[in-house]
Amino acid sequence: MFIQTEPTPNPAQMKFLPGQTVLPSGKAHFPHAGTAERSPLALRLFAIEGVSGVFLDQNSIVVSKSDEADWLILKTFTLAAIMNHFTAGDAVILDDEAAALSEDDLTDPDVDPETIANIKDLLTSHVAPALADSDGEAIYRGFKDGMVILELRGSAGDLRMNIEQMLRHYLHEIEGVVDFADMTPKPGLQTEEGRAIRQLLDEHINPQVAGHGGHIALVDVAGDTVYVRLEGGCQGCGMADVTLKQGVANEIRALVPGIAHVLDVTDHAGGSNPYYQQGKGG
Repeated sequence: MFIQTEPTPNPAQMKFLPGQTVLPSGKAHFPHAGTAERSPLALRLFAIEGVSGVFLDQNSIVVSKSDEADWLILKTFTLAAIMNHFTAGDAVILDDEAAALSEDDLTDPDVDPETIANIKDLLTSHVAPALADSDGEAIYRGFKDGMVILELRGSAGDLRMNIEQMLRHYLHEIEGVVDFADMTPKPGLQTEEGRAIRQLLDEHINPQVAGHGGHIALVDVAGDTVYVRLEGGCQGCGMADVTLKQGVANEIRALVPGIAHVLDVTDHAGGSNPYYQQGKGG
């Protein structure tokens, strides 16, 4: 098996071409390890120190690296991981419960059909053209409890807040946008540690940050790592990194000593403060 590599416009990313089909159709974006449970290939790549993101399409694998990682070293381990995966014949993507959910399953039965038609029209007329140049997609999956459920592929995941703002501007009955990936079952949230951390956030930490219009959501717990997303007033806040490292991360570790890392998966560039410098969390 011969795997080719190609540079990308982003020096933190490299494209790997295995010379065979990666995905039969579509694309899959895994911005961090906590989102990769449905992809054995992505999990294998995230096991390599320095890999910070994985993007899959029909013919290629784009790997993102952390700032401190060196491609001279990382490239060798990535090539070996891809080679081993395809040689073993392992699946690239696993079927999951969320993928089997239909639009009817994810839509309130009393929603006005015109509202759904308007949402789809806005996605076609406004969102799709904006994402076309960056290979992103925002696919309608449902509308429940005022929230539009979208499958966000590629660059669309980084622009979720922009898409939400646009939809809410035109359709006032929309309260927000939910990423379909968040509906994928995450066993880590059902563990004793996951339940304890969620209780800590809900009963102790979030009442404090609510005074500033913020909210901290637990995304997943995987091994010794907790993934959180900062929402509302916390998204884009210049003090978010300090709050996470010196406050939230310390409280989580005190509660669950086995946790070594608390990582922030927030798209802070989409928040109210565009000058926020992203951090990796504690």
